[in-house]
Amino acid sequence: MNYDVTKSNDEWREELSPEQYAVLREAATERPWTGELLDESRAGLYTCAACNAELFKSGTKFDSGCGWPSFYESVRPEAVQLIEDRSLGMVRTEVRCAACGSHLGHVFDDGFGTPTGDRYCMNSISLNFSPAE
Repeated sequence: MNYDVTKSNDEWREELSPEQYAVLREAATERPWTGELLDESRAGLYTCAACNAELFKSGTKFDSGCGWPSFYESVRPEAVQLIEDRSLGMVRTEVRCAACGSHLGHVFDDGFGTPTGDRYCMNSISLNFSPAE
């Protein structure tokens, strides 16, 4: 896929913390229940921590009990890229920022009680939050 934002690994390393680089560029996962955006409940917008592309509206965030911020849909379908992930001996769907290709988390179709049935389980470190004015 061609991304709007392209940088070398060295450029990403200069801009991101080591923890952000591991998650956003190497598809690591932050430990559950540790992310600073897990309990964020204000109205606002979640953007990619690497390129600031708009990803999720606060109104789609819900408490899924999984230990990571969860959303039932992205701000626009084309805002995220969904990729089959067969790592760790299971089949999942990886979610990447469509603007820069950064790893955000995974989406599962088990979002019981959500309008879409989806649970976008995102790493807090992959997101920035801007409160509504």
